[in-house]
Amino acid sequence: MSIANEMNSEKSEILILAGSSSDRDVVAKAEKVLQAANVVYRFEIASAHRDPGRVAELASRAAEDGFRVIIAAAGLAAALPGVVAAHTTLPVIGLPVGAGPLRGVDALLAIAMMPPGVPVATVGIDSGANAAHLALRILGRASTPSGA
Repeated sequence: MSIANEMNSEKSEILILAGSSSDRDVVAKAEKVLQAANVVYRFEIASAHRDPGRVAELASRAAEDGFRVIIAAAGLAAALPGVVAAHTTLPVIGLPVGAGPLRGVDALLAIAMMPPGVPVATVGIDSGANAAHLALRILGRASTPSGA
């Protein structure tokens, strides 16, 4: 599944990946911030466990496709952000999703504890808005905290 916001004719600067369609509500918080900032992004659902080849392809081609930052949302084992970071040199922001019996604590720890050389920036559980604000700051765009 691929969704691009068509706010203008510019190329997407941010690639948002989610491991499952059930992560959509958390991703929507990021989309709201990016839309308010008039930033073009693309949203894709791609599971690191169910479709690792597609994830590797999206991540490895992201820079070539014009993206400058990747937001990767995942819950439970949360492999997606790390797999993405292993296949790109772009900044990757891990967005842990509050799911399962641990309500996202497992995802938060999985994303935060990456091995040396595979960095992933991490925001709080279900903090889609902060993931977008961090992406905007990485892009050098003004991002004022809004509580969104």
